[in-house]
Amino acid sequence: MAETGAVQVHLVAGGKYHDIDFARLELLKLFAEEPRIRASVAPDFGDLDRLGECSLLVSYTVDLVPTPDETVAIRRWIEAGGRWLVLHGTNSILRFRDDGLVDSPTERDDVMALIGTQFIAHPPIGPFRVEVVADHPLVAGEEPFEVVDELYLQRRLADDLEVYLASRFAGEATGFVVSHWEDTEVPILYQRRQGAGRILYYALGHARGHYDLPLFTPFWTHPERCAWNYPVHYRLLRRCLAWGMGKID
Repeated sequence: MAETGAVQVHLVAGGKYHDIDFARLELLKLFAEEPRIRASVAPDFGDLDRLGECSLLVSYTVDLVPTPDETVAIRRWIEAGGRWLVLHGTNSILRFRDDGLVDSPTERDDVMALIGTQFIAHPPIGPFRVEVVADHPLVAGEEPFEVVDELYLQRRLADDLEVYLASRFAGEATGFVVSHWEDTEVPILYQRRQGAGRILYYALGHARGHYDLPLFTPFWTHPERCAWNYPVHYRLLRRCLAWGMGKID
């Protein structure tokens, strides 16, 4: 029997230092593969009326998080059954210091505790291995893979993360205030439950175009597409959307 009824989805795509336009377009193309999705798009989390009409919130942001009041509303919406697909830098707050280092201040634990982690640093973009660390329909049939991307080193703020994909890192995150890291598991894909709703965080998906780092240069010579160059990234995003539509628990 065919599934009936539209699925209302709200996409928040905005922020800094990344090619948000590229990521927004790629996500909308994935939405278009699902005829039931009726999507709205916003540059921030302010449209809470629209959120209330939706069953799925998708966010691809960098150094742009919901305000404290918006965070309370999002938490209540999730607890009532909403699902939030949190992508890449949504868990980031970035401050560029006078000494050239990047700080990730721990000033918004309300939203980071809801997501479950906070971005702290990443080593230089390069290859790393991603392992399947749990049996779950989101990763069924996937093999370990290598990808070139930003490896998001994180601070955990919840002890109930159901981690499905992970990497490991030990070494230096050059250019960040917290630069030295002992050997640690780095979650790449995890779920956490909040009341009747769910949160799914997926860390891959860095993108940078020619004009996204005006703080340093008016023209970034070599655009970066990272995980977007790999079929596995799109497979995982499609599964994340299936999760958001309730097809995967």
